[in-house]
Amino acid sequence: MKAYLFSLFMLAAISATAQEYKPFKVNVSLGIAKPIGSGASGGVLFAIEPKYGLSDHVDLGLRLELAAVARGVVSNGNTSSGEVGSFTSGVITGNYLFGQGGVRPFLGLGLGLYNVASGGTITVVNGQGPQSITLVGETKFGAMIRAGIKAGHFVVGVEYNAVPTTTSTLSIGSTSVESKNTYLGIKLGFDIGGGRK
Repeated sequence: MKAYLFSLFMLAAISATAQEYKPFKVNVSLGIAKPIGSGASGGVLFAIEPKYGLSDHVDLGLRLELAAVARGVVSNGNTSSGEVGSFTSGVITGNYLFGQGGVRPFLGLGLGLYNVASGGTITVVNGQGPQSITLVGETKFGAMIRAGIKAGHFVVGVEYNAVPTTTSTLSIGSTSVESKNTYLGIKLGFDIGGGRK
């Protein structure tokens, strides 16, 4: 009975806090994506993230993002760039906002699926002669960590998207080819909804 009353009290406390603020908001962001790895080149990104505020300090959301980048490839210490492709992701997010004022820093984490698009076909020279390899698309489980500042409805943030590396072996010899999928996102966005009632 005591555990039941305690749980009921905690739920009421969370609900009372959440009622001071509009819980639903949608963040729309534009920015740049910079792959972490040799031979890769950055591009643009677009994200939309519906969020629900459990309280003024804690938001849960679902980030849907499209980042257009050129994948880099490393083989025997040599680097090459693939064609421009897209990284799409669906990531469940959690944010913690500090303070109560109009300008608030925040930290966040996320886990989800990243779809790494094909990077086209590149030629690799490995001592046995040139070979072509196709950077195929695949889906990988990844994580994200973010930090930023929210000023009113405007949001500026930096996100580190940790996505496992793609590794292939050439058909002739045992040369491995790696393409790093991790990328950094720098965004400017706007929250539609949310804020004080």
